[in-house]
Amino acid sequence: MERDNLVDDGSDNELMQQVRDGQIEKLGQLFERHHFKLYNYFLRITNNHAMSDDLVQEVFLRMLKYRKSYSGDRSFTPWMYQIARNAHFDVLRKKRPEQPLESEDSETLEEAVSLEPTPDVAAHRRQEIGFLNEALAMLPIDKREILVLSRLQEMKCEEIAKIVRCEPGTVRVRVHRALQDLKAVLGRLMKEQAL
Repeated sequence: MERDNLVDDGSDNELMQQVRDGQIEKLGQLFERHHFKLYNYFLRITNNHAMSDDLVQEVFLRMLKYRKSYSGDRSFTPWMYQIARNAHFDVLRKKRPEQPLESEDSETLEEAVSLEPTPDVAAHRRQEIGFLNEALAMLPIDKREILVLSRLQEMKCEEIAKIVRCEPGTVRVRVHRALQDLKAVLGRLMKEQAL
């Protein structure tokens, strides 16, 4: 659902303030706006469809539980992703191992995280996405997360800095380094495929 269609429903900050103030049904509108992007974020971080679904649900449950802690002077998106990040860390602390995507799931992942390609580039794009997914999965979790937030979720460095609790300049450096590592891994994968 496009964001433009939802402008009349109020801003995310306003909706969350209404949830905080007792209009809990407004959380449904926030869910409709953000569940798909959260699912893609978790899918890229965990490489696990079921865990991604569970984590999205957990984020919205925590938003409901901690609604009184939301202050309107803070932007909604970084607040939501901080909750998402904490939910994921809690799963990691419980030592639930990440499962790689099965080959039969790669088409589902491709559909979930990409725009529909034109027919003449679909096969090439599937191959590129496969390489990219594999390379991304090989990165350490911190580098994977920073790339997902910056490149796939299209968040600004200032927003990411609020989520990961560091300076925007540090985020820029981390993104740059993670991109270099991703490029190196992707190059190795493509070279191996060519052999």
